[in-house]
Amino acid sequence: MRKLILTAAVILLIGILAACNQGEENDEAQEEQETAVETADVTTGDLVIEKSIYGRTEPNSTTPVMAPGAGEVTELEVANGDTVDEDDHLATIQTPAGNQRVTAQASGEIANLNVEENAMASDSDPMMVIADFDSMTVNLTVSSDTLDLLEAGDTYPVVIEREEYEAEITSVGTMPNDTGLYPVEATVENGDDAIVSGMVAVMNVPENRVKDTIIVPTEAVVTQSGETFVYVVEDNQAIQKTITVQESQSDETAVEGDIQEGDQIVVNGLLTLSDGMNVNVAEEEDNS
Repeated sequence: MRKLILTAAVILLIGILAACNQGEENDEAQEEQETAVETADVTTGDLVIEKSIYGRTEPNSTTPVMAPGAGEVTELEVANGDTVDEDDHLATIQTPAGNQRVTAQASGEIANLNVEENAMASDSDPMMVIADFDSMTVNLTVSSDTLDLLEAGDTYPVVIEREEYEAEITSVGTMPNDTGLYPVEATVENGDDAIVSGMVAVMNVPENRVKDTIIVPTEAVVTQSGETFVYVVEDNQAIQKTITVQESQSDETAVEGDIQEGDQIVVNGLLTLSDGMNVNVAEEEDNS
């Protein structure tokens, strides 16, 4: 009898342990089914679509310095990179008519120096150029569609060597060049002399504006099998919401759909996600 009771107790204990193990396995399986994701909030407002226009910089003005006559350069007072003021003495040339002083006709920086002391100077080619680098001209070319967006006096941000400046449109061409594009000029202040001639400049011009719209991060938008949607996190589940894209740019997209401001949408972890899956939202790091 005691042996029978002992056998029954052992069987019962084994059953209890098996049930516990099964419960732990189910819990682990449930945890494994959760997908780690990162989210962002849906916002509302105006989405401005910008068009990037490319150009190059050059001095705002250049003044060629001509010799008054052919002759020998007996004195040369400047070198490339020197800063001069108007009427400064630049050089002296000995000509058949006598010694001739060459003075600056404008203020600026000496560039393209083309003569040497005790050498002959021509009266047909510039001896040097005086360039105004205090402000720089950005030369751009645009299509007829973009031309309609620009007016003289407008100001737009322009990026040069990863630095942003404010550029003012000074000239908008009305005749296309040989490539069918229209020339446009803008001026940028160069107070720190960081801009030099020939640098690439990128001007960002607003091309379109979607007013009072739902805005989501572009990385949250998924297009699959002809359908466009986002995943909204509700009660730790990813719920697929169909949307219609109005306008899109690299960072933000204007959409219509069954989502609203403040909704949490998935922006990272989309690759293996499907409708109704359990998700584990990563907490944002506190960088303060």
